[in-house]
Amino acid sequence: MSESIAKPASTGELARKAQMRAFIRSIGMLPVLIILGILIQVGGIYFTGEGRFLTWQNLSIVAQQASVNAVLAAGMTFVILTGGIDLSVGSILAASAMVGLIVSKGLGDLGILAALLMGLLIGLGNGALIAGLRLPPFIVTLGSLTAVRGFARLLGNDTTVFNPNLPFAFIGNGALRIGNIIAIPWLIVIAFLVIVGSWLILRRTVLGVHIYAVGGNDNAARLSGIKVWAVLLFVYGASGLLSGLGGVMQAARLYAANGLQLGQSYELDAIAAVILGGTSFVGGIGSIWGTLIGALIIAVLTNGLILLGVTDVWQYIIKGAVIIGAVALDRYRLRGSART
Repeated sequence: MSESIAKPASTGELARKAQMRAFIRSIGMLPVLIILGILIQVGGIYFTGEGRFLTWQNLSIVAQQASVNAVLAAGMTFVILTGGIDLSVGSILAASAMVGLIVSKGLGDLGILAALLMGLLIGLGNGALIAGLRLPPFIVTLGSLTAVRGFARLLGNDTTVFNPNLPFAFIGNGALRIGNIIAIPWLIVIAFLVIVGSWLILRRTVLGVHIYAVGGNDNAARLSGIKVWAVLLFVYGASGLLSGLGGVMQAARLYAANGLQLGQSYELDAIAAVILGGTSFVGGIGSIWGTLIGALIIAVLTNGLILLGVTDVWQYIIKGAVIIGAVALDRYRLRGSART
């Protein structure tokens, strides 16, 4: 009798543990984001006498700073879910911004379309080399990082391109107004729409299932009838397109673009956001909402270090340590969970 009673109790305990693990996975790095914000607020009060972090104005700035990285990281999430990598997103952003500004001088809002097409074409080029010739994603996108950066510099004759009358400047400096009280910056609106759209693709379409399947085991996916080449072409095309959108957002914010400086190291922030958000480097595991939290962590960290008066040199060191920590966290997660 006692044995029959003990078994359900054991089963119930296992179920509770499973539910707890599922809950921890669902909230991901959200507790880290909250704790980091509190620490920066307390640190600001202690070191500078001012707690400026948790103010509406500063939080709006943080959200806008996170928006471009969130868009790039959404594209990076698609790529990393297949077990790949895209190191060229920062260079694509720069080239797209340059094209958008140049075209806008003569054709107005068509500069947006030109920038998006530039990003899409470069992304599809990366995808074609990786899917068609089966070249390593790291090597292909590393080459693109350099080549596209050089192309961006050529477009502007290695100078900064300005357009003080940029027709789509409202994207970077305007806000969506709801009534007379609520005003949401367009940068935040665009980033949120990208995240929602990416979630719908990954969780509500057959394509999303195929992306996870390719990342889980590309050979098994191929044998099951999935067109792996088409999936890879899509994810790298999406990454390029969203990098082009990031270029539009940056150009709209700055009224200018520089092929040498714009987008430098953005790929590192995007990768860090994806890995911090719970997407595994080996592919097949991850969520787009986790990526959003990762992008917010990067933005909060950057903003907080500036508010605390940390020098630029130490900011690079700390952000580099965060990236290493993100990869270590990814390895730790993989130990405790089987690949699906």
